Amino acid sequence: MVTEAIIEMHHVFKTYPSQISALSDITLEIFPGEFTFVAGSSGSGKSVFLRILFCAERPTSGEVVVHGMHITQSGFKKIYQLRRRTGIVSPDFKLLRDRTVNENVAFAAEAIGQGRKEAQERASEMLSRVGLEDRENDSILALSAGEQQRVAIARALVNSPPLILADEPTGNLDTQTTFDVMEIFRDLHRKGTTLVLATQDTGLVRHYPNRVIHLSGGKKVDSETI
Repeated sequence: MVTEAIIEMHHVFKTYPSQISALSDITLEIFPGEFTFVAGSSGSGKSVFLRILFCAERPTSGEVVVHGMHITQSGFKKIYQLRRRTGIVSPDFKLLRDRTVNENVAFAAEAIGQGRKEAQERASEMLSRVGLEDRENDSILALSAGEQQRVAIARALVNSPPLILADEPTGNLDTQTTFDVMEIFRDLHRKGTTLVLATQDTGLVRHYPNRVIHLSGGKKVDSETI
């Protein structure tokens, strides 16, 4: 039986008004259950690649299909369906500074219609999963960078999405915290979650052998499994 790709990109281009080409003729498929690195130096197009998959940006041309939805079709109005099935981890965490740890995670569940009590209980489960069960009533401002990253991961997991997109999730972390975060991702992968992780850390790519899509200057220069 042929498995359908969870992500398809066909001849995708992204050019900004300044004529800067962020992505150029990207064609690829990512299948359910894959752990895929999108690797490249700063400015290679990694973040734009992920933002397009999450409908935070639209490509200039080309076709993008995520979860079977043609998200580049004119008038696409089902972004909420896509985001309900996709978790996103941003490099700057994007946490709400005026809310507690639990409230930050529960917010993502409430955003798709869960009741407050159910969302808070679900948030507690996810915080326990990332080792922060003792910090859920604390202010976000009281947490270290590594702890904030764990909160961001818990938030991405709270709706049990089959796909996680992570943009430089270990970029500002020390060696031990990087290892701890990557172990969370590996555990998710073992349980069947599809992961797409953008990084410029070549050591990280070598240490955790998986499929690698290399970008340079917005172009896909290589795709391999290591």
